[in-house]
Amino acid sequence: MMDDPQTWREARREAAAAQAAALQHRKDNETAQARKLLAEFVATMHSRGIEPQPLRAPVVGTGASYRTDVTGWYLRRNQSLGVDAEGNFYILGMQPSVKARLLGVRVVPSDPPIIIGQGARDGESLPLKQLLELRLAEIEG
Repeated sequence: MMDDPQTWREARREAAAAQAAALQHRKDNETAQARKLLAEFVATMHSRGIEPQPLRAPVVGTGASYRTDVTGWYLRRNQSLGVDAEGNFYILGMQPSVKARLLGVRVVPSDPPIIIGQGARDGESLPLKQLLELRLAEIEG
C-alpha cells in the first residue's frame, strides 16, 4: 500500500523518470528521422547540380540580414531555416546587433525537428518532409 509518504514519493520519482526516458527516446527517434530526410534533400540537391550558397541570417522584423559562416541551402522562402552540405540543420533568424552587422554571425547547428513550427499558430507548422518537398518543387519550378 502507498500509505507511506516515502514509498509514494519514490514511486512518483520512478514514474517521472520513466516518462522522461520515453519522451527522450521519442525525441531521439524523431531527430534521427529528420536527419535522414535532410541527408536525402542534400543528396538530391547535389545530384541535380544545385550548388550550395553562402547563407545569410535574416534579422527578425526587418529586411536586413547578417553574413554567416554556413554554406548550404535555405529551407524556407523567408530564409529563416537552412541546411548545410553535410545535412546540418540551422535556425537562421537573428535579433538586431551592431556587432553582427559589422562582423557577421556564427550560427550553430540544431537538432532538426520532424515538424517545423510545432507549437506555432494554426497553419504555421509543417512536417519537415513536406517542407523539403515544397522546397524542391520551388527550385525545379
